Amino acid sequence: MTTDAETRLAALEKGTDLATALAFYDALPAVTVAQILGNWKGNGIATENPFDGLLEQFGWHGKRFDSADEAYPLVFDKGSGDTISIDPSRIPISIALEHGELARSSAAAGLFKLGAGLIASSRPHARLRMTEYRGIVSATMIYDALPINDVFRAAGPDTLVGAMDMRGLANPFFFVLRRESGAATGDRS
Repeated sequence: MTTDAETRLAALEKGTDLATALAFYDALPAVTVAQILGNWKGNGIATENPFDGLLEQFGWHGKRFDSADEAYPLVFDKGSGDTISIDPSRIPISIALEHGELARSSAAAGLFKLGAGLIASSRPHARLRMTEYRGIVSATMIYDALPINDVFRAAGPDTLVGAMDMRGLANPFFFVLRRESGAATGDRS
C-alpha cells in the first residue's frame, strides 16, 4: 500500500525546487539505524543541485547497509546485473562541483565505467549513526574519508528520502532509496 508521502514523493521525483523539497523532507519522520539495514536502489530528486542526475549517468545503483559499521555509500551497476561498491574517496567530487559540464559528458561516464574496477572496494566506506539534522535525530550515513553525511527520513516502510549534507555544498542533494527485496545483489565488492 502506497503512503501519502510516497505519492507526493513520486511527483517530486519529476523535479522540484529546493524549498518544496526541504518542506517535504522536514515533514517526514525519522528512521533508526536498524530500520534501514539492507540493500537499496536509489535515484536523485532534481532541485537544481550540482549533483542532479550525475550519479545516475555513471550507473549508480544505490546503497547497502550491512550493519551500523558496514555501510557502502556508492553501489554501481556493472551492466551484467551485478553491482560493485566504489571507494568514494577515490572519486574527484570537486570536478562535479567546479566543472559540472565536463563531469556530465558521455566521455566522463564512459571513462568511469571502464575504470570502476580500479576504484572498487570490498570494504565499507561509511558507518551509520543517529545524528541531528534540521532539528530531527535520524539515521545518518557518515562517510569515512569525505565531509559528507547522508541523513535519512521515511516516506514509507520501504522508501527513504536522503539529504546529502556536504561541506562546501550550499544546499543538500536529495535522493530516494527504495528497499530491494531478497538477498544482496552482485558480488558484494
